[in-house]
Amino acid sequence: YLFWAIAFILIPLGMGFYYGLTDKTGTFTLANILAIASPEHRKALGLSLLLSLISTVICLLLAYPLAMILTKLHVNQHSFIIVIFILPMWMNFLLRTLAWQTLLEKTGVINSILSVLHLPSLNIINTPYAIVLGMVYNFLPFMVLPLYNVLVKIDKNVINAAYDLGANGIQTFLRIIFPLSLPGMFSGITMVFVPALTTFVISKILGGSKILLIGNVIEQEFTQTGNWNLGSGLSIVLMLFIIFNMVISVITDKEGEANTL
Repeated sequence: YLFWAIAFILIPLGMGFYYGLTDKTGTFTLANILAIASPEHRKALGLSLLLSLISTVICLLLAYPLAMILTKLHVNQHSFIIVIFILPMWMNFLLRTLAWQTLLEKTGVINSILSVLHLPSLNIINTPYAIVLGMVYNFLPFMVLPLYNVLVKIDKNVINAAYDLGANGIQTFLRIIFPLSLPGMFSGITMVFVPALTTFVISKILGGSKILLIGNVIEQEFTQTGNWNLGSGLSIVLMLFIIFNMVISVITDKEGEANTL
């Protein structure tokens, strides 16, 4: 474990901080980090935060009722449904995103079906809507599983006791179920928000490289312009947002209940 942590975590992080805090001559500088304040970088970061937040909220709204439905099924039933639900995750992430590109493009499957039905075409490819759709599709399971893991552990006797004391369904949910599910909810938010904030594949494919998120900007600095120093500096800024999000998750889920299946 120590070898793995050093080779694949500490060394890459060290290299990132070295390049991010130096210029091309190796001189210490904060210019790479402060570059986030430039209009183009600030716009990319703001759009990334906005789309990530929207995607996280949509995933939460979809995942919570789905997780509650799964907890009410019999053991054999929900085990099978969970396998079916996470089955797409076994496919390559890039292939799943390319599949949505094929579905959404102007001459794609969805528009072909709409054309046959004499309905208006759906033109959302290369727009923020397509990016949000790709994020929700790819990251929804990461919201469902922590929520399900917490909800399934809630003692049914506690819920029955609430009903026996005169609470209705809404009161039981607001006073019992929802508070007990908060660790899973915050864990799911972290597991969706972090990859959504750092993604560049989804925005590159479904946004047609026309919509630049901060992940795309960093990726271009490394692969196209060859400016590793600026790319690393922007990555450090992005890392601060991720660390802040993870700290909140740790505080709200001290016992790690939402992360064990």
